[in-house]
Amino acid sequence: MSAVAQSVAAPAEEQELTDGFNLLIDAFKLNDIDTVYGVPGIPITDFGRMAQAAGIRVLSFRHEQNAGYAASIAGFLTKKPGICLTVSAPGFLNGLTALAHATTNCFPMILVSGSSEREIVDLQQGDYEEMDQLAIAKPLCKAAYRVLHAQDIGIALARAIRSAVSGRPGGVYLDLPAKLFGQVMDAAAGRASLVKVIDAAPAQIPAPDAIKRALETLKGAKRPLIILGKGAAYAQADDAIKALVETSGIPFLPMSMAKGLLPDTHPQCAGAARSTVLKDSDVVMLIGARLNWLLSHGKGKSWGSAPKKFIQIDIEPREMDSNVEIVAPVVGDIGSCVAALNSAMGANFPKAPADWTQAISKKREENVAKMAPRLMNNNSPMDYHGALGVLRTIIKERPDAILINEGANTLDLARGVIDMYQPRKRLDVGTWGVMGIGMGYAVAAAVETGKPVLAVEGDSAFGFSGMEVETICRYKLPVCIVIFNNDGIYRGTDVNQSGTPDPATTVFVKGSRYDKMMEAFGGVGVNATSPDELKRAVNAAMDSGKPTLINAVIDPAAGSESGRIGNLNPQSALKKK
Repeated sequence: MSAVAQSVAAPAEEQELTDGFNLLIDAFKLNDIDTVYGVPGIPITDFGRMAQAAGIRVLSFRHEQNAGYAASIAGFLTKKPGICLTVSAPGFLNGLTALAHATTNCFPMILVSGSSEREIVDLQQGDYEEMDQLAIAKPLCKAAYRVLHAQDIGIALARAIRSAVSGRPGGVYLDLPAKLFGQVMDAAAGRASLVKVIDAAPAQIPAPDAIKRALETLKGAKRPLIILGKGAAYAQADDAIKALVETSGIPFLPMSMAKGLLPDTHPQCAGAARSTVLKDSDVVMLIGARLNWLLSHGKGKSWGSAPKKFIQIDIEPREMDSNVEIVAPVVGDIGSCVAALNSAMGANFPKAPADWTQAISKKREENVAKMAPRLMNNNSPMDYHGALGVLRTIIKERPDAILINEGANTLDLARGVIDMYQPRKRLDVGTWGVMGIGMGYAVAAAVETGKPVLAVEGDSAFGFSGMEVETICRYKLPVCIVIFNNDGIYRGTDVNQSGTPDPATTVFVKGSRYDKMMEAFGGVGVNATSPDELKRAVNAAMDSGKPTLINAVIDPAAGSESGRIGNLNPQSALKKK
């Protein structure tokens, strides 16, 4: 038989091929990444379709920043990096705000962006959406990587995952030029190039001397205090932290996203006596909390005049002494550090002095009793306290629900009024106090936990991400949004002093009906003008699980400038005559 005849009779076996699209999908699946948040477009449209077909849940948003916030809070809730997928240049920049937010708040997240071709970008020849995205991302995240060859996709994703979750978690950027997706290679070689990350966030055990020093400092305290930060909530070391608090008998103060780590109604919770414990404490143990602006940097009037000794538990050694001297630094992951403290304390560790704990209990009860009548009013239009009193009761009856909260007065007052009962159920603006997290967080909270979500929004804060109500309706998520609508930023009563017909800079359209937005997309819209109406509407929404938006009409005069942080808003030195 001739060679030609042999070739026709027995053709060589065709080589199995793969490409960049499929390698990235396979790398995600190998590392148990089953959800992606993003906005489709050039050059990632096909990736979204293919990932969805391969069994990955792909949630498409209306704006990349909101998709990024969803990915960031997914990381907080799951301890796995949340994935945000964007197009190049403008889409990348929109996602970058969320990436920086994730890094600042220590949430593990990976921003994956398509980008222009390197050979054109580097010569600045004007490619479609040309931008050196890697250089721009680097200062704003923990790590940034670019992949130029399909065979490197597996190792790049492995490095990104490990960077996002190890040590102090944060944001990572992964740059994928458009040409990469279409690169073809042998399928067997492609499979061999993938990496499954093992032990991505290994325990970091604290030094025995550090544990001993911390406990000796606590033993000498007459007025000790434990402050729990969102890092303590992220750690998911709930039982160990509960044991430390209850064994020591020390009062604890939860920062906003640590609320519920132990119930706010716990007898040792000092949340309702915050000013007192900050001012009068003599030894303060920080667990996953930083002495940044949210705690007045550990000094100043709010901390009183008596000298303080600080114990700090943090995985990042550079955090120690960042604002004040830390006399007992304990470096390691929170779970390991708290477990070591519990083990070394033993059963005979002295309890916090009774006179201190009793004084705090008394102050807490006084403050709660003083607030109670304000939370029970049924005014129409509502004030903040009447509306929040209703939501406080609803969360008490539904402790499994997740509360999203943002705004100025809406955020500041809700933080103090609404008690939380379970860990990681309160999600808010975090370290930067950035507005606009609401709808992205709501989507991810519903998707990642399967629990009902109650998003309590100021009308201004809602405006940053409000179009995502369509996303909520499209995916039929169990999200109830309550907008505290007082016609403006802080208040709706400001007046334009210029005499021109333009409204004042902080004033919105009077009598806006945000509930009609939800109806436009097939959701449920309700206009509530009193606490009783609000209560009925929220309970109905939470019972039904249907996407719902409640326009809660708040007195336009209610609220104060910048909520409780008006001191951060510079005032003109020129006085009007």
